[in-house]
Amino acid sequence: MLSTLLADFRIIFERDPAARNWLEVLFCYPGLQALLFHRLAHWLKLLGIPFIPRLISHLARFFTGIEIHPGAVIGRGVFIDHGMGVVIGETAIVGDYALIYQGVTLGGTGKESGKRHPTLGEYVVVGAGAKVLGNLQIGNNVRIGAGSVVLRDVPSDCTVVGVPGRILYRSGVRVNPLEHGSLPDSEAAVIRALVDRLEALEQQVQELQQPAHASMPVPLGTGHHVSDIPAAAAPSCRVQDGLIRQFLDGSGI
Repeated sequence: MLSTLLADFRIIFERDPAARNWLEVLFCYPGLQALLFHRLAHWLKLLGIPFIPRLISHLARFFTGIEIHPGAVIGRGVFIDHGMGVVIGETAIVGDYALIYQGVTLGGTGKESGKRHPTLGEYVVVGAGAKVLGNLQIGNNVRIGAGSVVLRDVPSDCTVVGVPGRILYRSGVRVNPLEHGSLPDSEAAVIRALVDRLEALEQQVQELQQPAHASMPVPLGTGHHVSDIPAAAAPSCRVQDGLIRQFLDGSGI
């Protein structure tokens, strides 16, 4: 228990540049305080003591704005940054060294009994306002973008963004958990691919409508002409189709 508390304390200095001294961290970081309350409540629940664990959880929610059910299993070195509005359900499991931001919900999707909340692996990052709902398995080193809604299992070493959450990137390379600005924009990439595809189709239609002997350049609708663009620069339909298919498959569509 002591080693877990020390890991919870030390990880704050590693991940938050605003943490300057131990006194400030101990008294001014609600994420750490919520975890301290939860460690006690969870221990009492394991002993079979009724009511008191839920009361401790309720008091922690009142003082910190973070609600963690006493039944949830929280690994060592977990950092809840800022933390207001975080909700972690009864059967949720959070792996070691996870990073959770404000407004995150690790919740269920109904009134079913048994395991009904998500399981997060190690070194998972859950961005602000993200919702992970149901008995899902989230692998190690997964990054969930801010505002995403995750409704499917996510394998390790992936990035998930969007509503519903789409699996966009797989890699075995560890990334800096604080680099939220490097998350890919899946919607923009797919829209760009669709625009390129429409321009290519428009070009083909216009070429078919031209007389065989015509040599005048045909506008593409983007300020360019067919004669200005080499054939090798035309977008590949196969690449575009693959990008769009990956976008749709990522959310189970």
